[in-house]
Parts: sequence; C-alpha cells; structure tokens
Amino acid sequence: MRYMATYDWMETLRNTNQWLGATALSLSSYPVFSLAPNPAFQWMAAWGEVTERTFQRMVTKPDWGIESITGEDGRDHLINIETVISRPFGDLIHFDVSGREEMARRVLLVAPMSGHYATLLRSTVRSLLPDCEVYVTDWHNARDIPVSAGKFDIEDYTLYLVDFMRELGSDLHVIAVCQPVPLTLAATAYLAEQDPDAQPRSLTLIGGPIDPDATPTDVTDFGRRVTMGQLEETMIQRVGFKYPGVGRMVYPGLLQLASFMSMNNERHMKAFMDQISRVAQGKASDRDPHNKFYDEYLAVMDMPAEFYLSTVERIFKGLEIARNEFVVDGHRIDFGKITNVAVKTVEGGKDDISAPGQCIAALNLCTGLPDSKKASYVEPDAGHYGIFAGRSWRNNIRPLVLDFIDTNSDAPEPRKRTSPRKKPKGKVDQPANKNAAA
Repeated sequence: MRYMATYDWMETLRNTNQWLGATALSLSSYPVFSLAPNPAFQWMAAWGEVTERTFQRMVTKPDWGIESITGEDGRDHLINIETVISRPFGDLIHFDVSGREEMARRVLLVAPMSGHYATLLRSTVRSLLPDCEVYVTDWHNARDIPVSAGKFDIEDYTLYLVDFMRELGSDLHVIAVCQPVPLTLAATAYLAEQDPDAQPRSLTLIGGPIDPDATPTDVTDFGRRVTMGQLEETMIQRVGFKYPGVGRMVYPGLLQLASFMSMNNERHMKAFMDQISRVAQGKASDRDPHNKFYDEYLAVMDMPAEFYLSTVERIFKGLEIARNEFVVDGHRIDFGKITNVAVKTVEGGKDDISAPGQCIAALNLCTGLPDSKKASYVEPDAGHYGIFAGRSWRNNIRPLVLDFIDTNSDAPEPRKRTSPRKKPKGKVDQPANKNAAA
C-alpha cells in the first residue's frame, strides 16, 4: 500500500486540473457575460478549453482513426480492426481492408511498450496499408490488468512475439520500432532454434537499442548513472483503487509523461500558450496540428514494473542482447542461429534517443547470416520519430523497406494465400544488402 497513495495523489492532481479547466470554460461561457463583452472571458474560456482537453487526454486511449483507404481499383475500402490473438498484456490485431483480396506483403508491426499506446504508429500503419496486409501488437495499459494476470517482463514480451509470429506463419515480414527492436531480434533467434519453420522472411529493425553503449545518449547515460534501487524507489508505484489493476506494481504513465515534458519544458510551455491564444482568437480547430500531436503525445499508459526494471537492468545495464547472453524461459538465445532471415537496420542521423550505431549492432550479432542477407540504412536528417513517421519515413525509408521486403519474399514453404501481385515491368531483384552501409 506504500505507493498506492502516491499513485492516487497524481491521479487526483490530474483530475483536479481537468475539473478546473472544465469549470473555467463553463463559467466564462455564461450567456449573461455577453451583455458586457470583455476579452478576459475569452481568454479564460480558451485557457479552460485547452486545460480540460490536455488533462483529459492523459487517461484516454486514442482511437486509430483509420476508417478507409483508397485501393488500386480507385475505390474507398473500409478498415475493420480485428483481434487475431487476445492476451492479458497485449493483443495481435489485424487491419482488415474490406473488399480487397489479401495482399502479397504480410507485415507484423511491433509497437513499443514505452509509455505510449500502439496508436503512436498510426501514420506508419496508414502508410503501409495500401501496399501490405498489416498486423500490429497492441499492448494494454497495465493499470487495467488485474494482479491475477501475473507478471510481465522482457522475457514474457519476447514469448508474446514468438506466439504472434507462429500464429502468422513464415510468410511474414516483421518491422520493429524502437524499444522492441532487441526483443524482436531475440524472438526471431528463439524461433530459429525452437521452431525454424515459423521464422519470418525478413526483419526490419528501426532505431532500437541493440547495443546501448555503441553510441551513448542521455537515455543510456541515465541508465548507467542510476541504480536499480533508486529506480524502484522513485519510479515504481502501485495502481490505485480506481482501476481494475489495483495493487499492481507499475511505472505510472503520468510519471513518464512528466519526464517526457521536462526534457523540453520551454518548448511545450510555448506550444500551450500559443494554442490558448489561437483558441481565444477563434483560429483553432478540433484537429489542428497542436491537438493532433498532443492528443497522442499526452496519452500515456502505465508500464508493468517488472518490464521496465528488467529492460533497464538487462538491456541497458547488463547488455545481455549486445553480449549475446540473453536468456528466455531458461533458454539462452544464440543470435548466430539466425541463418535465413534477412535483417535490415534503419537509424536516424539525428536520433538522440537511440543514436546511430546502437541498432546496426544487430548485424554483427547475426554471425550465421550471410552478408547478402544483411542491410542497413541511415537517414541523415531524421530524428527518433522521423524514422518511422513523417516526411523522412514516407519519402525515403518506407520505399526502401518495401523494396527490402520484396527482395526477400521467397519462403521455403509459402502458406496458402492469394497470388502475389505482378512486379512492374523492368523491375529486377536486388541483393538484400543493396542499402548496406559502407
């Protein structure tokens, strides 16, 4: 019960600020005040609207908001989100495109469990849907998972990925973004030893900490500097009585958000002041750039304490992945057992979270993989988010990833599915490492 009061105190502060915002908006919007127009009421209403929305979004899971896409036939096709596998800590979901035959490219997009929901990859999913059959790992908020569901650490996360890959079969291409990169590589190596027929055809690793010490950042420095005892004492709390996961030890989303905001405090303060000004002047809209960004950025989820602590202790401090010493369910994984899964790494030249050098270390771990099955790419001007969303992803990285998938689309035993689309005339296959770093 020691940390439950702290958890509820943070939720109380959030709830109070949301209430203050709603009260200010309602009070300043009374029709009677129109008899004596005063700019102060406009600014009060604007402050209330922005404040209420801000604190409400912190506990609201965003919608995917992908309702339809335009197919090759020129028609709009509705999107249905189907649950393929349902588990206590996360689901495997499928974006089914109504009225369209199954695509040749089948992609599993592994979303991070690092404070934000899988919807953080919304633009990534939307960009892949016209050309791929897209599956996504949709992780649950730990505050909503009863204690009876048990623990969930990085070994459990890895085994979830193993089960998801087995379910989808070998006719699959996996794209892992940020935090799950080392665990996705571990899941592939696990399958290489335990169930080779379930291995995916290709693995694209985007901006993840395979070897955090390869290029130190503020994140890795923090992981080195703080002790596990300090982390457990200052970051871990018990879920309060308001949620189904009451009593579960978590790294609270609100505490994570406070850390995110403090890294660029002045920038965020200016963004909110500017938004209040726009609302007061009637220049804001429900889905303007500010709201589109912060509706997602502010939506945070609690992380299981054992997952957070084991990530820091084993990935960042112990370097178990980088040293090829990672153990899952009592079995020591050997990355050298990966021999026929093409692996490509993607890094951002301006990534200050997982800097260039950390992800490409995966290629050195795959000692059993021929060079023809290895590839790497660095997007010079992209930051951490730019390598999986935004202009850099759309214009430069996404086409390379799709080419890499097409180059490695010959499985030993393809599963039954619709016939692949024909390649455009004049297109020839390229070696898997055509984007390999010099």
